[in-house]
Amino acid sequence: MRVAPGESWRFSGRTFSAEELAWIKGLLGAESLTRRQLARRVCEQLNWINRAGRLKEMSCRVALLRMDRAGLIHLPAPQQPNTNGRISPKEWTIPRPEGPLRLGVGQLESVRLEVVQTEQDAGWYRAMMRQHHYLGCKPMAGAQWRYLIWSGNWLLGGLGFGAAAWMMGARDQWIGWSARQRERRLEWIVSNSRFLLLPWVQGRDLGSWILRQVARQLPQDWESRYGYRPVLIESFVEEDRFGGTSYQAANWLCLGQTKGRGKLGKSPAPVVPIKHIFVCPLHADFRNLLCC
Repeated sequence: MRVAPGESWRFSGRTFSAEELAWIKGLLGAESLTRRQLARRVCEQLNWINRAGRLKEMSCRVALLRMDRAGLIHLPAPQQPNTNGRISPKEWTIPRPEGPLRLGVGQLESVRLEVVQTEQDAGWYRAMMRQHHYLGCKPMAGAQWRYLIWSGNWLLGGLGFGAAAWMMGARDQWIGWSARQRERRLEWIVSNSRFLLLPWVQGRDLGSWILRQVARQLPQDWESRYGYRPVLIESFVEEDRFGGTSYQAANWLCLGQTKGRGKLGKSPAPVVPIKHIFVCPLHADFRNLLCC
């Protein structure tokens, strides 16, 4: 595809100019680089870093892949086959009690959120989502965070957080920001993309207790990795599957429904199921921080 001067494209939350795209194409033609090496070089050249000063290599790799699919560049062949979304032959076995695991109200304080850090943590998280979450376990681009939910030695479930939707009418109107403000501050919103309690786990108010706990814990954890604190969490509940009662009980706000246009909001007609939009402010002055 020919690139005209003055054109621009947006991938992984960043706008790439025609000049930057031409530089990437020139780099691909001049040097023999792996996809990982290319992403690092692009991040270094374009100063694409997060607030903690780290290169945003994963976001860059996703952006480069989307450029390739759009015909803007031609990436070298991957060194290893892509196994995203396919079950590994070494699938982790999730600890499971013989019967239902019931947690009474007095036992909620034993529930804890642990960050996914080790290979075993990641294996359990992937296995849970693949086997028990209707959306499965898919890779996320950009800033992201995952938790395992424990009570004692029993694994109860998991939570995943990633990038917020690029545009969403109900949310954007509620915040009251402009398109320019949204472009600059969107990273201050994180999306709760996964919330799973394993099918054998039972407990009154357990879901809402976990959601309140993660709202307290996530900002500090996120800052430790990315150098800033998010001020708002958003989540989506598919209306034909769930009622969103745990979010409501945790005092999350329901802003209405999505239009089914997908995460980037580019389709004129519904392409994904309609979902309820829930948000949880993490800072008393979140609206001013997002609109400043």
